[in-house]
Formats: sequence, structure tokens, C-alpha cells
Amino acid sequence: MERAVNQKHLVASLLEKANKYRDFARWVGDRETVQRILALTEELKQRARALARPNEDKIRKRAREIWEENNRPAGRDEEFWLQAEREFREAEDLAKETRDNN
Repeated sequence: MERAVNQKHLVASLLEKANKYRDFARWVGDRETVQRILALTEELKQRARALARPNEDKIRKRAREIWEENNRPAGRDEEFWLQAEREFREAEDLAKETRDNN
């Protein structure tokens, strides 16, 4: 099974890359290249927002991964579900912060 990454970390990584590219674009003199770099930064931000958007299937998958990471204990399904929801909520908040700051 594919190893999951905490959604917040994944979203943060994409947003960090977008910010690095945006900063890099400030040093480029060619207008067309700058426009392409800025388009890439916007695409990365859109991907981050899409990944942060929770749905039941994503939450279920992440909750199962957390359960498996914890050696499949019985009776902790609600705890893992809530943890998965929290990860998505934090990722979504991070993506919203970035949108509000730009």
C-alpha cells in the first residue's frame, strides 16, 4: 500500500515551492519566462487547495492509513477518523491563509 503523507505537510510543501518560484521570478529579466514561472506558482497553489479540500473518501483513506501506522488497534476508529479530519482541516486552513495573503 502506498504510504500517505500528512495532507498539511503536502500542502505546505507545494505552497513553499510556489513561493520559491515566485521569489525566483523577481530575479528573471525575461518577461515571458517570468509569466511562465508565475503561471506555475498559481498552478501549484491550485493543486495545494485541491489537495486540502476534504471529502469523505480522502478522510476514510487517511484514517485507514493512520490505523495501519498504529498497528491496527481495535476500538480506535473514531480517534483516527477525527485525526484525519483534523489533518485535512489544517491543510485547508493553510491553503486559505496563502490565498488570503496573495
